[in-house]
Amino acid sequence: MSHISFTYHLVFGTYRRQPAIIIEHERELYKYIYNFAMARGVIVRRIGGMPDHVHILCDIPPKIAVADFVKSLKSESSKFMRVNPHFTRWERWAEGYGGFTVDASLRANRVEYIMNQKRHHAGISFEQEYRAMLTEAGISGDEETLGDR
Repeated sequence: MSHISFTYHLVFGTYRRQPAIIIEHERELYKYIYNFAMARGVIVRRIGGMPDHVHILCDIPPKIAVADFVKSLKSESSKFMRVNPHFTRWERWAEGYGGFTVDASLRANRVEYIMNQKRHHAGISFEQEYRAMLTEAGISGDEETLGDR
């Protein structure tokens, strides 16, 4: 028997970091993401974000490539937002994404972090937050990796 535990912190932003996710309606998007993921066997631990980006803490089964999951999630959620009247500023997601593994012992901390996005971003921008995540993961990032496109 195999025992696998892969928890990922996924982060992706809106195209050109436009504030297209209306806070009053963000739960509609989060519900869509949750249902999309769960239908594919992905366990969602937390979803949160800001008008210009989304964080998802989830366990992706080893039979699903992370890149394939993110690609289909971004594509389908973009379609959902494009036809939803509550997201009138929606264009699309930025091209890239961040995917970071999370140790099982640190899941609760990461859930708390995602839950507190509004408070967290009162002091720093998405660019600063994402750059810090890249640094923590040992990745040197330039402007292109921050989802400008």
